[in-house]
Amino acid sequence: MTQTSSTHEYLSERQQNILAFLNRYIGQHGYPPSIREIGDAAGISSTSVVSYNLDRLEEKGYIDREPDVSRGLRLTSDADAYVDAGRDAVIQIPLLGRIVAGAPIPVPESDFSLMGDDTIELTRDLLGDPENLYALQVEGNSMIDALVHDGDVVVMRHQRRVENGEMAAVWLKDSGEVTLKRFYHEGGRVRLQPANPTMGPIYVDDPRMVEVQGKVVMVIRQLH
Repeated sequence: MTQTSSTHEYLSERQQNILAFLNRYIGQHGYPPSIREIGDAAGISSTSVVSYNLDRLEEKGYIDREPDVSRGLRLTSDADAYVDAGRDAVIQIPLLGRIVAGAPIPVPESDFSLMGDDTIELTRDLLGDPENLYALQVEGNSMIDALVHDGDVVVMRHQRRVENGEMAAVWLKDSGEVTLKRFYHEGGRVRLQPANPTMGPIYVDDPRMVEVQGKVVMVIRQLH
Protein backbone atom coordinates (compact mmCIF):
# COMPACT_ATOMS: atom_id res chain seq x y z
CA MET A 1 0.00 0.00 0.00
CA THR A 2 1.29 3.45 -0.85
CA GLN A 3 2.33 5.38 2.24
CA THR A 4 1.55 9.04 2.69
CA SER A 5 3.57 12.10 3.54
CA SER A 6 3.40 11.18 7.22
CA THR A 7 6.39 8.87 6.52
CA HIS A 8 8.75 11.81 5.82
CA GLU A 9 10.61 11.36 9.08
CA TYR A 10 11.70 7.86 8.10
CA LEU A 11 13.76 8.92 5.11
CA SER A 12 17.49 8.54 5.62
CA GLU A 13 19.79 11.45 4.76
CA ARG A 14 20.87 9.57 1.62
CA GLN A 15 17.27 9.01 0.53
CA GLN A 16 16.47 12.68 1.13
CA ASN A 17 19.42 13.66 -1.07
CA ILE A 18 18.34 11.26 -3.84
CA LEU A 19 14.79 12.58 -3.73
CA ALA A 20 15.99 16.19 -3.93
CA PHE A 21 18.27 15.30 -6.88
CA LEU A 22 15.45 13.56 -8.72
CA ASN A 23 13.28 16.64 -8.29
CA ARG A 24 16.00 18.98 -9.61
CA TYR A 25 16.97 16.73 -12.51
CA ILE A 26 13.42 16.10 -13.72
CA GLY A 27 12.64 19.80 -13.38
CA GLN A 28 15.65 20.73 -15.53
CA HIS A 29 15.48 17.97 -18.17
CA GLY A 30 11.87 16.86 -18.27
CA TYR A 31 12.83 13.19 -17.80
CA PRO A 32 14.39 11.20 -14.94
CA PRO A 33 18.12 10.51 -14.52
CA SER A 34 19.80 7.16 -15.02
CA ILE A 35 20.85 4.93 -12.13
CA ARG A 36 24.47 5.94 -12.75
CA GLU A 37 23.62 9.65 -12.67
CA ILE A 38 21.74 9.21 -9.41
CA GLY A 39 24.75 7.40 -7.93
CA ASP A 40 27.15 10.12 -9.05
CA ALA A 41 24.97 12.84 -7.54
CA ALA A 42 24.58 10.99 -4.24
CA GLY A 43 28.21 9.88 -4.00
CA ILE A 44 27.29 6.19 -4.38
CA SER A 45 29.56 4.03 -6.56
CA SER A 46 27.44 0.88 -6.39
CA THR A 47 24.36 0.70 -8.63
CA SER A 48 22.89 -1.94 -6.30
CA VAL A 49 23.01 0.56 -3.41
CA VAL A 50 21.25 3.13 -5.59
CA SER A 51 18.60 0.54 -6.47
CA TYR A 52 18.15 -0.34 -2.80
CA ASN A 53 17.44 3.28 -1.90
CA LEU A 54 15.09 3.70 -4.86
CA ASP A 55 13.24 0.60 -3.64
CA ARG A 56 12.82 2.23 -0.23
CA LEU A 57 11.56 5.46 -1.81
CA GLU A 58 9.07 3.46 -3.87
CA GLU A 59 7.89 1.55 -0.80
CA LYS A 60 7.31 4.83 1.03
CA GLY A 61 5.27 6.24 -1.82
CA TYR A 62 7.64 8.94 -3.14
CA ILE A 63 8.35 7.44 -6.56
CA ASP A 64 6.70 5.11 -9.05
CA ARG A 65 8.84 2.91 -11.32
CA GLU A 66 8.27 0.84 -14.43
CA PRO A 67 10.93 -1.89 -14.22
CA ASP A 68 10.96 -2.69 -17.95
CA VAL A 69 11.27 0.92 -19.12
CA SER A 70 14.57 2.78 -19.39
CA ARG A 71 14.46 5.72 -16.97
CA GLY A 72 10.97 4.59 -16.05
CA LEU A 73 10.68 6.64 -12.89
CA ARG A 74 8.40 9.44 -11.79
CA LEU A 75 7.86 11.41 -8.61
CA THR A 76 4.54 11.16 -6.79
CA SER A 77 2.58 14.00 -5.23
CA ASP A 78 3.98 12.96 -1.84
CA ALA A 79 7.50 13.54 -3.19
CA ASP A 80 6.57 17.00 -4.46
CA ALA A 81 5.17 17.90 -1.04
CA TYR A 82 8.24 16.52 0.73
CA VAL A 83 10.71 18.45 -1.44
CA ASP A 84 8.70 21.67 -1.11
CA ALA A 85 8.68 21.32 2.67
CA GLY A 86 12.40 20.54 2.82
CA ARG A 87 13.30 23.47 0.57
CA ASP A 88 12.10 25.91 3.24
CA ALA A 89 13.59 23.99 6.16
CA VAL A 90 16.05 25.95 8.26
CA ILE A 91 19.26 24.23 9.29
CA GLN A 92 21.67 25.38 11.98
CA ILE A 93 25.41 25.34 11.35
CA PRO A 94 27.88 25.72 14.22
CA LEU A 95 30.04 28.84 14.20
CA LEU A 96 33.36 27.42 15.38
CA GLY A 97 35.52 30.51 15.64
CA ARG A 98 37.74 32.65 13.42
CA ILE A 99 40.07 32.09 10.49
CA VAL A 100 42.72 34.43 9.17
CA ALA A 101 42.57 35.55 5.55
CA GLY A 102 45.87 37.37 5.59
CA ALA A 103 49.38 36.61 6.74
CA PRO A 104 48.66 33.72 9.11
CA ILE A 105 48.96 34.46 12.81
CA PRO A 106 48.95 32.00 15.70
CA VAL A 107 45.40 30.86 16.37
CA PRO A 108 44.69 28.77 19.47
CA GLU A 109 43.44 25.31 18.66
CA SER A 110 40.45 26.10 20.87
CA ASP A 111 39.23 28.45 18.11
CA PHE A 112 38.13 25.30 16.30
CA SER A 113 35.94 24.20 19.19
CA LEU A 114 32.36 25.35 19.49
CA MET A 115 32.23 28.81 21.03
CA GLY A 116 29.22 28.52 23.35
CA ASP A 117 26.03 27.96 21.42
CA ASP A 118 26.91 30.14 18.42
CA THR A 119 25.27 29.01 15.21
CA ILE A 120 24.13 30.47 11.92
CA GLU A 121 20.84 29.59 10.27
CA LEU A 122 20.43 28.91 6.55
CA THR A 123 17.71 27.26 4.50
CA ARG A 124 18.43 23.75 3.29
CA ASP A 125 17.95 24.68 -0.38
CA LEU A 126 21.04 26.92 -0.22
CA LEU A 127 23.37 24.16 0.89
CA GLY A 128 21.78 20.79 0.23
CA ASP A 129 23.31 18.17 2.50
CA PRO A 130 24.17 19.86 5.85
CA GLU A 131 26.44 17.02 6.98
CA ASN A 132 29.97 18.05 8.07
CA LEU A 133 29.29 21.77 7.67
CA TYR A 134 30.62 24.45 10.00
CA ALA A 135 31.21 28.19 9.77
CA LEU A 136 34.13 30.49 10.53
CA GLN A 137 34.38 34.27 10.70
CA VAL A 138 37.08 35.75 8.48
CA GLU A 139 39.80 38.10 9.71
CA GLY A 140 41.89 39.92 7.10
CA ASN A 141 41.65 40.76 3.41
CA SER A 142 43.97 38.36 1.62
CA MET A 143 40.99 36.83 -0.27
CA ILE A 144 39.24 40.03 -1.37
CA ASP A 145 39.53 39.17 -5.08
CA ALA A 146 37.58 36.00 -4.24
CA LEU A 147 34.91 38.26 -2.69
CA VAL A 148 35.84 37.30 0.85
CA HIS A 149 36.33 40.32 3.11
CA ASP A 150 37.23 40.95 6.71
CA GLY A 151 34.24 40.14 8.92
CA ASP A 152 32.54 37.84 6.40
CA VAL A 153 31.50 34.32 7.39
CA VAL A 154 32.61 31.31 5.35
CA VAL A 155 30.65 28.06 5.46
CA MET A 156 33.03 25.12 5.31
CA ARG A 157 32.57 21.43 4.57
CA HIS A 158 34.92 19.43 6.75
CA GLN A 159 37.22 17.34 4.55
CA ARG A 160 40.90 16.50 4.45
CA ARG A 161 41.45 16.80 0.70
CA VAL A 162 40.68 19.55 -1.80
CA GLU A 163 41.37 20.05 -5.50
CA ASN A 164 44.01 22.49 -6.68
CA GLY A 165 42.59 26.00 -6.72
CA GLU A 166 39.84 25.40 -4.18
CA MET A 167 39.58 27.73 -1.20
CA ALA A 168 40.40 25.90 1.99
CA ALA A 169 41.05 26.33 5.69
CA VAL A 170 44.61 25.11 6.17
CA TRP A 171 46.37 24.30 9.43
CA LEU A 172 50.14 24.91 9.41
CA LYS A 173 51.39 22.37 11.91
CA ASP A 174 54.92 23.61 12.43
CA SER A 175 53.86 27.16 13.37
CA GLY A 176 50.47 26.45 14.96
CA GLU A 177 48.71 28.79 12.53
CA VAL A 178 45.59 28.55 10.43
CA THR A 179 44.82 30.46 7.27
CA LEU A 180 42.27 30.72 4.48
CA LYS A 181 43.84 30.42 1.02
CA ARG A 182 43.53 28.73 -2.35
CA PHE A 183 45.31 25.39 -2.07
CA TYR A 184 47.78 24.03 -4.63
CA HIS A 185 49.77 20.82 -4.31
CA GLU A 186 52.84 21.27 -6.50
CA GLY A 187 54.88 18.10 -6.52
CA GLY A 188 56.97 18.13 -3.36
CA ARG A 189 55.53 21.31 -1.87
CA VAL A 190 52.26 23.11 -1.13
CA ARG A 191 51.41 26.62 -2.29
CA LEU A 192 48.81 28.62 -0.38
CA GLN A 193 47.74 31.40 -2.70
CA PRO A 194 45.99 34.59 -1.55
CA ALA A 195 43.47 36.36 -3.77
CA ASN A 196 44.98 39.80 -3.24
CA PRO A 197 47.55 41.25 -5.67
CA THR A 198 49.42 42.96 -2.83
CA MET A 199 50.21 39.66 -1.08
CA GLY A 200 52.50 36.81 -2.07
CA PRO A 201 51.90 33.08 -1.70
CA ILE A 202 52.93 30.92 1.23
CA TYR A 203 55.11 27.93 0.32
CA VAL A 204 55.37 24.84 2.51
CA ASP A 205 58.18 22.54 1.44
CA ASP A 206 56.95 19.56 3.46
CA PRO A 207 53.31 18.73 2.60
CA ARG A 208 53.07 16.67 5.78
CA MET A 209 53.16 19.92 7.73
CA VAL A 210 49.93 21.11 6.10
CA GLU A 211 46.51 19.82 7.12
CA VAL A 212 43.35 20.78 5.24
CA GLN A 213 40.52 21.51 7.69
CA GLY A 214 37.77 22.02 5.13
CA LYS A 215 36.63 23.57 1.87
CA VAL A 216 34.66 26.79 1.46
CA VAL A 217 31.18 26.10 0.09
CA MET A 218 29.55 29.48 0.76
CA VAL A 219 30.49 33.04 1.71
CA ILE A 220 28.08 35.13 3.78
CA ARG A 221 28.82 38.79 3.24
CA GLN A 222 28.67 41.24 6.10
CA LEU A 223 27.60 44.80 5.32
CA HIS A 224 30.39 47.20 6.23
